[in-house]
Amino acid sequence: MSMYSVLHIVETALKEDIGPGDITTNNLIAPDTEGTGDIIAKERLIVAGLDVARQVFESLDPKIAFRPNYKDGDTIEEGEVILEVEGRLCPMLAAERTALNFLQHLSGIATHVRSYVNEVKGKTARLVDTRKTTPGWLVLEKYAVRVGGAYNHRMGLYDGVLIKENHIAVCGGVRKVIDQIRNNVSHLVKIEVEVPDLDGVKEAMEAGVDVIMLTDMGLEQIREVVAFVKGRAVLEVTGRITKADLIPLAETGVDIISVGALTHKAACVDMTMRIKEVACSASVLSCLLSSVTDEDEI
Repeated sequence: MSMYSVLHIVETALKEDIGPGDITTNNLIAPDTEGTGDIIAKERLIVAGLDVARQVFESLDPKIAFRPNYKDGDTIEEGEVILEVEGRLCPMLAAERTALNFLQHLSGIATHVRSYVNEVKGKTARLVDTRKTTPGWLVLEKYAVRVGGAYNHRMGLYDGVLIKENHIAVCGGVRKVIDQIRNNVSHLVKIEVEVPDLDGVKEAMEAGVDVIMLTDMGLEQIREVVAFVKGRAVLEVTGRITKADLIPLAETGVDIISVGALTHKAACVDMTMRIKEVACSASVLSCLLSSVTDEDEI
């Protein structure tokens, strides 16, 4: 993950949530009160985003101790303590919801992706994501996909040529658009083109593309394409793919299965943070002593 991108996302999330200050915590807890808290899994999950959660806590107080019991990609059972934080309670509580939001969302994607990956275990087809990500969270969600065991397609519009149906419609045909893009990009850049049928595949092969994306084709059509291409280009299949489609698609012989649902259909998993120890600070102790009358027993 790009550290600059992660820091920016974390800072934005904290500003959005805290604003000018945590009005509840700041009026209830003395600034120097310290304590320890656990973040606990409330269901079975694949954890992802631990370093992001660390950054949330440390952004508010660099002295907070962050002690994970697992690493990203580990399976956590319900009731297990994922990590422990220790330090000043005011920044710890201010960071709680933002840290949990990151952990729950990214772990939700990793858990969801792992269930898809398990479906094609032992198959040669590679499962990849798409650009169907939450705006602003692309780098994090793409990371969670990898934690779950799948792979990334292009990160954005800038790092790979993917000629889609609208490009072809505007530019006047498969061969024409491929020739045009080849004249305008580096020879080091691979070219992928989206086609709907075998005729489109033949045009793409004649133009010498590197990757052919088969969109919304039936299994018989896909098998026909695989037999025609014979490994001369990478074949990717996409289009409203569900978990039930994975094994039949993988068995056609395609190289890549791209699934938007890896990110946009993933639900957050459930976690909570519990404060388990509070160290009585000097200011709190002073407040307690001042409230004791002469007749009170200490």
